[in-house]
Amino acid sequence: MVYLLVAFFSITALFGCASTEKNLNTPEGLFAQAKEYESSERFEIAIAKYNDVKNKFPYSTLAVEAELAIADAQYTRENYADAQIAYQNFRDLHPKHPKIDYIIYRTGMSYYMQLPETIDRDLTLGNDVIYHFDEVIKSFPSSEYTKDSKEKRQDVYNRLAEKELYIADFYLKQEKFGAALRRYELCISKYTGMGFDPRAHYGAIKAATALDDSAKKKSHLKTLVSQYPNSVETKKVQSEGLL
Repeated sequence: MVYLLVAFFSITALFGCASTEKNLNTPEGLFAQAKEYESSERFEIAIAKYNDVKNKFPYSTLAVEAELAIADAQYTRENYADAQIAYQNFRDLHPKHPKIDYIIYRTGMSYYMQLPETIDRDLTLGNDVIYHFDEVIKSFPSSEYTKDSKEKRQDVYNRLAEKELYIADFYLKQEKFGAALRRYELCISKYTGMGFDPRAHYGAIKAATALDDSAKKKSHLKTLVSQYPNSVETKKVQSEGLL
């Protein structure tokens, strides 16, 4: 009886292997194998197998899905720069794909995940983040990705505003008052209503005072005191005799 069982399982295993080999000659089998590698976090092999699906079965619907799976795998393994390029290439090739809102959102997220954690470093990619999240919000208002796009976009706006204030404060400390004033005013014009206005107006008042620019000082004082009467910055200008 034992020998029969051993023989049975040996034959089953043999046919199982043959079946697997046969399946790899189909886009479905190859795609399923790639998925298994991805699930076990063997991303390099998974991406290679997805590429095999694309190259061996270019006219299969799974070839398109393999392209998207490659972008997703790059994102999951935290290769965000590669993921960003893969999503963008996918969109260029398949602009009417039913998951286009997801693709644009993930492109934005790929940029977002490349942003530095501190504002004293280069935040240039923040503009790319905002661009893609704006597109999700405006073009797909009912998308499941719209809410997170709004939250992430606001976070980036906050970082960019903080960056402007950081640079403006630096110029003020270095007594480069003209440059400081320009930065404070840039912050006000680009990020008004986001909670940074009192700080920017206060800095502009300090810079304008140092420059003996009475018109600028008066303008920023008027706005600060009238629109933000209870702010910390209004109390500062009062205590510092800047009124």
